[in-house]
Amino acid sequence: MTQAASPDTAGAAPVMDAEPRDIAIVGGGPVGLALACQLLRTTHWRMTLIDAATPARAARDPRAIALSHGSRQLLEQIGAWPVPAQPIEHIHVSQRGRFGHVKLHHDDYGVPALGHVVKYGDLCQTLERALARVADAAPGRLQRVFETRIAHIDQQGDRGERENAALVRLSGTTHVDQESLPVTYAPRIAIQAEGGLFHQQVQRLARGTEVTRRRDYGQTAIIGHVNCSQLQPGWAWERFTDEGPLALLPHEDHGVPGYALVWCCAPEQAQRRLALSDAEFAEELGRAFGTRLGRFTLVGKRHAFPLGLNAAPVTVSGRVAAVGNAAQTLHPVAGQGLNLGLRDAFALADSLRAGCTPQALQTFATRHRLDRAMTIGITDLLPRVFGIGGPLAAHARGASLAALACVAPLKHALARQMMFGARR
Repeated sequence: MTQAASPDTAGAAPVMDAEPRDIAIVGGGPVGLALACQLLRTTHWRMTLIDAATPARAARDPRAIALSHGSRQLLEQIGAWPVPAQPIEHIHVSQRGRFGHVKLHHDDYGVPALGHVVKYGDLCQTLERALARVADAAPGRLQRVFETRIAHIDQQGDRGERENAALVRLSGTTHVDQESLPVTYAPRIAIQAEGGLFHQQVQRLARGTEVTRRRDYGQTAIIGHVNCSQLQPGWAWERFTDEGPLALLPHEDHGVPGYALVWCCAPEQAQRRLALSDAEFAEELGRAFGTRLGRFTLVGKRHAFPLGLNAAPVTVSGRVAAVGNAAQTLHPVAGQGLNLGLRDAFALADSLRAGCTPQALQTFATRHRLDRAMTIGITDLLPRVFGIGGPLAAHARGASLAALACVAPLKHALARQMMFGARR
């Protein structure tokens, strides 16, 4: 594995990549790292992996994220498992204060766990180690570039399929010795895997198509870590309240078992709750969730972020493709965002085995369209349906949950979609 040499800070000319590569991957998070791993394993393409941050910064990220069993299988393919994780063996879905609930159990599907909860930093570290092993076995094929932000991705006219033909131009800035210098890369194709690029770049892919799918849910998610007096290991809870979904996922903080909290509510309520003392917040959480887990105690800091749907109508245009959060950002209900992003990466890597061409990218978009549409549709529908007020709507949702629990084929179909997507 090679790292781009530090450019000379004395000059203002753009820093150019010395050897144009077949593929440039913009974004060194879990999706970009997994894509690079799989491409090194299954193709002979040379690539540049460009990241705005550094591995050390990513490793410090304490956010808890949910990985489905299907994502675990994908990570196992590239040697990025095991990751320090808490298994989700059972899931309980219900409405607060209403009848009707659904329970999912891992042994009903012949899997060791329905999913796992991991720290973002731990996952990135494991992926970095896996990438290093694969890159060492394929010397010269991977170039790493850090602290570099790509602001523009432009396509040139297609010159045909000549070897080493550079048909895409990436330009931005690189950070060197506390200075920002212009930088340019010229691969044959470019993959956007950096979530921050959604508004800057992905809109260009949709030019001439339907408007990007957007939705403001009018909710803010409070995230944090809590302990409780009646811990139930292996259980995850998704409880729909009048304000929005409230999820508790099994998670350890500094070796202490507890739950990762995702509490969706109105923005003004989120701000008020962030200002509460730890004890006041834990008491209010108990009133919202119920007494099943006993008394809550808060561990660490609380954070909040607004919730919305942003999904590009197309993920491929010419020689540029978008995956992960660069292609779609989803509501956190059911925890499908990263799982869909990993499936994006592996589906794209599979299509690129045929060539670094627009046709290969279009094949990816076509094959992956159903999985993407179903996942976006489900995660968009759930918070809207459960957000409809009134007792009649609540009773209808309760009846639907009760019916889902009783109709095994329907429940199993939903569980398998959440675990594997539409890839199998």
